[in-house]
Amino acid sequence: MKITAVNTYYVRPRWGFVEIETDEGYTGWGEAVLEGHADAVLACVNEYKSYLIGQDPSRIEDLNATIYRAGFYRGGGVLMSALSGIDQALWDIKGKLFNAPVYELMGGKCRDKIRVYSWIGGDRPADTGAMARERMDAGFSAIKMNATEELQMIDSYEKIDAVLERVAAIREACGKHFGIAIDFHGRVHKPMAKVLAKKLEEFDPMFLEEPVLCENMECFKEIAACCNIPIATGERLFSRYDFKRLLQAGGVDIIQPDLSHAGGITEVKKIASMAEAYDVALAPHCPLGPIALSACLQVDATSYNAVIQEQSIGIHYNVGKEVLDYALNREDFQFENGFAKMPAKPGLGVEVNKALVLEENEHPHQWKNPVWRHADGSVAEW
Repeated sequence: MKITAVNTYYVRPRWGFVEIETDEGYTGWGEAVLEGHADAVLACVNEYKSYLIGQDPSRIEDLNATIYRAGFYRGGGVLMSALSGIDQALWDIKGKLFNAPVYELMGGKCRDKIRVYSWIGGDRPADTGAMARERMDAGFSAIKMNATEELQMIDSYEKIDAVLERVAAIREACGKHFGIAIDFHGRVHKPMAKVLAKKLEEFDPMFLEEPVLCENMECFKEIAACCNIPIATGERLFSRYDFKRLLQAGGVDIIQPDLSHAGGITEVKKIASMAEAYDVALAPHCPLGPIALSACLQVDATSYNAVIQEQSIGIHYNVGKEVLDYALNREDFQFENGFAKMPAKPGLGVEVNKALVLEENEHPHQWKNPVWRHADGSVAEW
């Protein structure tokens, strides 16, 4: 079997899809995007065609290594996101060839389902108590929310108090044992992160996400020492080598590699295994579409340290189109009592609505994240 075509598509709200075709009729789909940089990532996928056309798609390790190593420059968000979508599509083909879900080709399942959480609150979180209760009534046992709006390196305790009030509202609405994940989103710098982490401890959060950015990964130990709350991070790391440095730095309890940014299934499976050796949990980042979610579930199924899965159905970013608009087999993505079942169909398990993909690609989206500024005019982390 040989690869005959590599096609790229823009799809709303902010994603990019990759389709790999073969001479034996098997087609694989992947999700290659770095949110806000879809043009760059899909252009990079097209650059990689020369490594793929005419090659045997079943040689995933070799193709992955060739793309990563033969181009001399490697790593980073754009190159690794392009590789991620290609890798997912290759695994999709291989699963379809053997008429089995991808996880069956990776040693089989070590779990039948995985807990999922739902997003609430938006970029500028509000009405969190009512929204969390709504998700709880829908069957979820955990939510995630952005903690703050803009926060300068040293900022007002008024903003800290607002965060505490929002989390308190969730505790009051949903009870002591409901899971609350609080995403600092890289908006908080070390001085205020230490204050916020200590004050949030009383609410027993499930975890604090990105309390500081990973370029300051040496600070995680210091922040972890301020509170008894698990620390999660990793969505802005792109390879096992990035995660090696994170795990060696210490202070992190949960890693969150993104299957569409960190090299796809092949790389993230290796990252997950490396984290398990450090007794660190896995919770893949996935505010993306159905292909990325299905790729995450394949890794979750085979990784002992996987604990919970992000999913973006109903997330505030999804304007114009929703996750399941692109899946013809929507019934396979129904959550039960806050859990996702492992995909049962061959490959990644998504029957892609190609007609809608082609329609969307006629008018490519140009999604960009907002530019925020502090009161003094300086640029704020979003």
